[in-house]
Amino acid sequence: MTVLIENHADHEQAEEQKHVEETNELVLDGGFPVPKSVSNDEFVVPEINSFGQTFRDYNAGERQKSVEEFYRTQHINQTYDFVKRMREEYSKLNRMEMSIWECCELLNEVVDDSDPDLDEPQIQHLLQSAEAIRKDYPDEDWLHLTALIHDLGKVLILPQFGGLPQWAVVGDTFPLGCAFDEANIHHKYFKENPDFNNPAYNTKNGIYSEGCGLDNVMISWGHDDYMYLVAKENGTTLPSAGLFIIRYHSLYSLHHERAYMHLLSDQDKEDLKWLKIFSKYDLYSKSKVLVDVEEVKPYYLSLIEKYFPAKLKW
Repeated sequence: MTVLIENHADHEQAEEQKHVEETNELVLDGGFPVPKSVSNDEFVVPEINSFGQTFRDYNAGERQKSVEEFYRTQHINQTYDFVKRMREEYSKLNRMEMSIWECCELLNEVVDDSDPDLDEPQIQHLLQSAEAIRKDYPDEDWLHLTALIHDLGKVLILPQFGGLPQWAVVGDTFPLGCAFDEANIHHKYFKENPDFNNPAYNTKNGIYSEGCGLDNVMISWGHDDYMYLVAKENGTTLPSAGLFIIRYHSLYSLHHERAYMHLLSDQDKEDLKWLKIFSKYDLYSKSKVLVDVEEVKPYYLSLIEKYFPAKLKW
């Protein structure tokens, strides 16, 4: 699939260059500017997204109503039994065989209705995140690749992967089988979830024990868990932290609000450190300035070859 990149007029390029100079930004290999680092390991977090609003502001912008309706539907329908069925079905990995990069290109057909900060093709978000991390963590190539592939599970929305509704693919994730923590976005809608009044599920620990580890906790179904299953079952050599990032990057109540910390194992707590680093780039690198895909493609193909087989079962 050929990815077309916007051609800017000369005066537009000049304006962009002027903006970079005035705001002291770094320009990545793909032409994507990010704020200049204040230290060797982090970039300055921008105050507003590409729509001129604060990030993850669910009460602002034209998409506010649709995003809230998305979460209402998601919170009602994501139950313990539903997730159990989805994991059993999609663990079969019998939908398609393709490479990681082919999936990156396929993702161009997906728009995430739950995200108030993004309306660009998904491949742009993947590359923006990966390139930003690559600039600040040049020696952690596994983290660059993790950023590139973290959202590939969103192909679940496409017909060839079952055409799942958006509420079963995207949005913030949350544990099931225990009480819904108030740190979850639009918590009020959980009251309509069948699990809400189940006495086995509505205590802090629910069916779990402290320190049991997230691997033993049922998390709402979506692109995170699906991509984790694809990576693990196809024999990826990504480190534990990479798989943890893929599987839990949408669990914002944990890595932004510290909810559910009592369920984490010691290994989870170590991997969480990397997830918190990743999350900043995942959230704040969304931009209207597009990455030159062909410019950066050879580098990411080399990482895919290093950490994954040529073809994967999906």
